[in-house]
Formats: sequence, C-alpha cells, structure tokens
Amino acid sequence: MWSVLRRSAWLGHRTAPFLKPCSPVRVSSSRATLTHSVGRVGAPAEFLQPYASFQRVMAAVPSFVVPPPAEQRFVYYGVSWKEYVLVRDVLDGPGLRMTYLQGALELMSPSLEHELWKTNIARLVELYAHVRGIDLRGYGSTTFKSEAKARGAEPDECYLVGKKLADVPEIVLEVIHTSPLVDKLQVYLGMGIPEVWVFREGAFMIHVLDREKNRYTVQSSSALLPGLDFATVARYALREDTPQALREFEAGLRV
Repeated sequence: MWSVLRRSAWLGHRTAPFLKPCSPVRVSSSRATLTHSVGRVGAPAEFLQPYASFQRVMAAVPSFVVPPPAEQRFVYYGVSWKEYVLVRDVLDGPGLRMTYLQGALELMSPSLEHELWKTNIARLVELYAHVRGIDLRGYGSTTFKSEAKARGAEPDECYLVGKKLADVPEIVLEVIHTSPLVDKLQVYLGMGIPEVWVFREGAFMIHVLDREKNRYTVQSSSALLPGLDFATVARYALREDTPQALREFEAGLRV
C-alpha cells in the first residue's frame, strides 16, 4: 500500500508539462520510503541525483489509494529513464498504471469497468486454455521495461504458451476504456511482443507482429491461440454476472 502525502491536481485527460520543484515530498510504500531529510532514503542512491528531478514527478502524482469510479489519465513529458524507474518502483501498487515511451510518462487510474472487463477476459481466456489442454501461463500486470528502447509498460494481462517468462510475454491484453495518451502499441513494438489483444468498445482487435516489416498487422484470430473465438469472449466479457458467464462459456466449449 502506498500514499503520497502531498496532494496536487489530477487533471484527467489533460496533458501538462512537469511542475517546478516544490516543497518536500514524502512517499511511503511497502518497498521504499523517501523523505527530503538527508540520509533518510529507501531507494538506490544513484536515482536520487538530483532529488529535485524526482520531486517534480512526485509532486503531481495523484494521492489516491483506491481507484476512483471514473478512469483518469495524465501524461508528463521530458521524463528521464531514471526518473521513470524510480517513480515506478516507489509507487508499486494496484491503483496506478504507468506507460513510458521515450520520455513521455502516462499515469492511469483504472475504472471499475476497466477492471471488471479485463478480469472477465482473463478468466475466459484461461478457462478456454484449461478446457482445450493448452499450457497457457499468465503473468498478470507485470511491469516490463527496456532501457535500451526507452520503453516501459504494464499490460492488463499477459501470457506465454508452453514456456516460462524469460524476457517479455508472447501475448498482452489491453482493455481500453478511455483513450490512451501514450501509444502502447509503439511500446510493445519496440519490445518485440508478438501479439497485442486490444479490447475496446465491446470488441477485440488482434495485432500480430510482422517482424520483417517491424509493424503490427490486424488479424481476425490469434496465431498463438488459433481456436479462440474472440467475438464470443467479447460478448461474455461485458457481463457482470461473471460466474454464470463462465458456466455458459464453458458449456459452449464442451459441446
């Protein structure tokens, strides 16, 4: 659990430059504690120089503990890699997602609908794999970072088929409830992730990596889970009666 003890405006979909260095900020989490007092530091020393750079990021981070009902997004520009890594490590919690792309850092607090849909999709996909005997391995919203590519992101869900996670997943799921401010497809393209499943407005768009042309192409199915009917998954994903939806979905798989 984390909290930010200096509150600032949360601007929703508006973008804004970094704020100037401000009064001391204290950040607490299960993993790190930082204060402006000399010697009281709970993060790697190399990330704290200059400390004002860290402060300008933290000064404008929303101070909520649980996600608000409405999804909110905020983007900063001119963020260094070290600043991104430090903020990501300090604010490691379920109520905040971050996307980093070549100096642009987006903060997002997922809405209740977002979390419902992504959880339903994950359970449906995992149920499909179980019934079909597919060795699908899930790694949730693990943070993936590449300093060389200046990219970092946390998918809603991610998977590999028949192997353990070594570097990046083979499949990432992105549920879009409100329009992103940073292009996550470009983040995943730079990381070389084979498939990105985007769920938006009640439908899926399957982006499959074309390595020769270094771009994603939209396909109607997954090459990694070729039998998965995305139209059916989309229909059940919006249901609030998740247990009943899962039972109906499983019954259809076993026909």
